[in-house]
Amino acid sequence: MANNVSDIDNARIEEFSAGIRGTIVKPLDSDYDETRKVFNGMIDKHPGLFVKCVDVADVIHCVKFGRENNLLVSVRGGGHNAGGLGICDGGMVIDLSGIKFVRVNVQDQTVRVGGGNLWGEVDHATHPFGLAIPAGIISTTGVGGLTLGGGVGYLSRKYGLTIDNLLEADMVLADGSFVTASANQHEDLFWAIRGGGGNFGIVTSFKFQAHPVKTVFGGPTLWPIEQTEEIMEWYHGFIHQAPDELNGFVATLTIPESPFPEHLHGKKFCGIVWCYTGDISKASEVFEPIMDENPFFTHVGEMPYPAIQTLFDGLLPTGMQWYWRADFFNEIGPEARKQHLENGLKLPTPLSQMHLYPISGAASRVGKDETPWAYRDAKYAGVIVGVDPDPANAAVISKWCKDYYDALHPFSSGGAYSNFMMDEGQERVKASYRYNYERLTQIKKKYDPGNFFHVNQNIQPAN
Repeated sequence: MANNVSDIDNARIEEFSAGIRGTIVKPLDSDYDETRKVFNGMIDKHPGLFVKCVDVADVIHCVKFGRENNLLVSVRGGGHNAGGLGICDGGMVIDLSGIKFVRVNVQDQTVRVGGGNLWGEVDHATHPFGLAIPAGIISTTGVGGLTLGGGVGYLSRKYGLTIDNLLEADMVLADGSFVTASANQHEDLFWAIRGGGGNFGIVTSFKFQAHPVKTVFGGPTLWPIEQTEEIMEWYHGFIHQAPDELNGFVATLTIPESPFPEHLHGKKFCGIVWCYTGDISKASEVFEPIMDENPFFTHVGEMPYPAIQTLFDGLLPTGMQWYWRADFFNEIGPEARKQHLENGLKLPTPLSQMHLYPISGAASRVGKDETPWAYRDAKYAGVIVGVDPDPANAAVISKWCKDYYDALHPFSSGGAYSNFMMDEGQERVKASYRYNYERLTQIKKKYDPGNFFHVNQNIQPAN
């Protein structure tokens, strides 16, 4: 059983603190409550100590101190994790938010990113060079958490998942040593971190392959919620045959008061949010079959790539109540479409929604065991989220989310994208890695035999 910070003598903590260049935050400090906030306001944990690291030396110092004192330790990058797994009760949080830098190499179109960066900061740095790295759909997401879990987003069909564009990672391991993992160094570790989460060490910097993306054509198209089954059937037949340059994720949602027009407010829709990265002069031709479906509302157009990445940031600030459930799906059959309609009609709050992200194009052309991300053959990564600013609605959004999931799960592929999961237990983790789980446990045994890094979607070391 790991210790809490309160189990350790104050003199030892003071001695440890003197070796840190970053900032230490303790429970009695005035900024403690602000520091312990994460993206999901439903998470209410009280760590014994925050260490806001500013360099690799700080991280090494933290890991060694944690090991020597058998401390409960969590690692926080962007703090965006669904289940709040970047924070813990009573233990030490190794916070990477001070390790931020983005260096773009124009010659080979690679980008070096700090372990504490957010994707919006990366987009800001790469965009002037006409480059982008495949990421998610919210710019406030942390680079570390999204990458280590896989990385599904607007560019997945054209350039693959985020992990498919990771070239190397600098890491602090559970014994406090520092290594670089790549295709040529610690190859087994490099395989494991491309989807295996934070189980194998703390990544202090990532090196990515970027791609030429400057201007995109995209935005939402909406149909009345009553057309959900019809639109999902059409979408399933359309998206996987579409050019890789076109991506679009399906959503059931209620239109909030801003930034949409007033006549849409409070109405429920089946929507698709598009992003086309191809030749802009051909956009109208590419979108013609979409417009033939007669959307009730359309707001698509040309925009800088960072604009589509920030499209929903304002609607979903840090601190909302969130409850998540997720699955992979091979199809959207008649029974599944029926459940999407029935549960979409029951959306409990204006921000609660369901998304289906296509796993096709480049993302589907990576072998199922080339990375731990085992569902390359699935057609969709689905997620249901109950969202609301008011803690009084936590039970309502959680129940809706669980009921929706229970109704839909029988039509799923069995596992879920780990970045969309709450703390759901070991069997769920195993189901999400499928045939790659055993290999992950062997690598875990090699690099973290004591399971020091276990506040995560945990892969336990092989016996």
